[in-house]
Amino acid sequence: MKKGILSVCIVLVLFSCKTIVKVQDEQQALYEVLLQQNNGGGNINFYEILSEPNEIKMLLSDEKLKGKITADDVQKSNFLILNMGEKPTGGYAITVDNVVETDNQIIIKVKEITPEPGAMLMQVITYPYTIVKVNSKKEIIVK
Repeated sequence: MKKGILSVCIVLVLFSCKTIVKVQDEQQALYEVLLQQNNGGGNINFYEILSEPNEIKMLLSDEKLKGKITADDVQKSNFLILNMGEKPTGGYAITVDNVVETDNQIIIKVKEITPEPGAMLMQVITYPYTIVKVNSKKEIIVK
């Protein structure tokens, strides 16, 4: 009797773990962070969605993105440029926190990372930015 209950518990645990992994894999397949740097972004905080092939083609000439974007991506994906703006020190970053896909939209929640109070930081002006490939041509909503 105890072996039967133990077997059922083990099967339930294994199936529940598999479901969690599948959701994470699906979300990771929906988008990919191509580049995240603390310097080289714009002077102001803004998000730009690139969905037209002529807009996306400009990314193909960027040396830092060489080999990360294919001609097929231009037709099948959208891209998101996240700029955090000018920051007074190092320790800042901007990234994707969460992505949700609906029937007709991709909703992306952005996370801005700031340094801990009192942290030892480089005293240099930085311009953090991130470039994200979204493996869909659906409308993108940034929050």
